[in-house]
Amino acid sequence: MKKQERILSLNHYEHGIVVHALNALRNDLIGEKRPTDAVDDLLLKMIDAPYQTHKRRRRHEAR
Repeated sequence: MKKQERILSLNHYEHGIVVHALNALRNDLIGEKRPTDAVDDLLLKMIDAPYQTHKRRRRHEAR
C-alpha cells in the first residue's frame, strides 16, 4: 500500500495553537499516567516542521 502524506499550511498563530493544544493533551495524559508516545512524536513533528516560502505568481501578459 502506498504511504500517503498530508500537507497542512498554518500561519504562525495557528501553528502556536496546535503546539499548545498538543502540549496540553500531553500534560493531561501524563497526569492520568497514560502513554504519551504518539503525542510526543506529533508534537516534535509540529515543532520541527520546515517553513515554506510562497513565491509570487507572475501575471501572464495578454497576447
